[in-house]
Amino acid sequence: MDGRIKSPWPIGHEMSGTIAEVGSEVSGWKVGASVTVMPLDWCGACPACNSGNTHICHNLKFVGIDSPGSLQGRWNVKAGWLVPLPDDLDLRTAALVEPVAVAVHDVNWAAVGRGDHVAMIGGGPIGLLIAIIARKRGADVLVSEVAASRLELAAELGFETVNPTNQDLKGAVADRTEGSGADVAFEVSGSVPGVRAVTDVLRVRGRGMVVGIHPKAPPVDLFQVFWKELELLGARVYQRPDFEVAVRLVDDGTIPADSLISDVMPLADAGAAIERLSGGEDVVKLLLAPGD
Repeated sequence: MDGRIKSPWPIGHEMSGTIAEVGSEVSGWKVGASVTVMPLDWCGACPACNSGNTHICHNLKFVGIDSPGSLQGRWNVKAGWLVPLPDDLDLRTAALVEPVAVAVHDVNWAAVGRGDHVAMIGGGPIGLLIAIIARKRGADVLVSEVAASRLELAAELGFETVNPTNQDLKGAVADRTEGSGADVAFEVSGSVPGVRAVTDVLRVRGRGMVVGIHPKAPPVDLFQVFWKELELLGARVYQRPDFEVAVRLVDDGTIPADSLISDVMPLADAGAAIERLSGGEDVVKLLLAPGD
């Protein structure tokens, strides 16, 4: 999505902060309140918006990509984007609310329920958050991941894991489900093998959730979709109720923030933080703190 970003505006859409000033025509918000931002700017007039699906507006602008974002010390935002946070919630932890909202939306859309067998294809930050929320719903979750550090973290969080490069993922799912296959499979890896794995591991009439963003359109095994009468659903961003649930999950400790936040660095070191994330270092989430 780098082609959508215009220099020199700052990127960023996962944040927490406090209100420093309130516009003269804004009501319902006060200086000092803790908030996060739901970074969606929809048009309100297209067919999607008119049908109540503003989060997938035909003209949607994603704040922090299509317009200036949160990687700055002071940020002017529309009051309608704000989501309140509990006053006693640590802002460090609260910075995870946005990705948690993604996971809440995905689990809701997949209709994950108690007793469901879930295959998580990809154990990065979003994959782990989906796994945590699916488990809270009562699902049995298997995490498939190729990176050793992420497999280790998933195991530390209590999940059974598979490395599909040297283990039989389809066989592992079959063993856990008496041969029937997974009820739901989430593709969160953004990889072609991940897409193939979804149709491989699902049971008849199972649900495949496409969450990962692919640089090119991946091939999909439509024969298996036909043969097993599978459902394939896309899951994109979130709606306001997802954010409200995410705030509660972060606040009540369901989300293991200390395990997911690898480090907090000064905002001035944003470049170094991005290098750490892209350089293969064993990190999950890096936070950037403005000021001292």
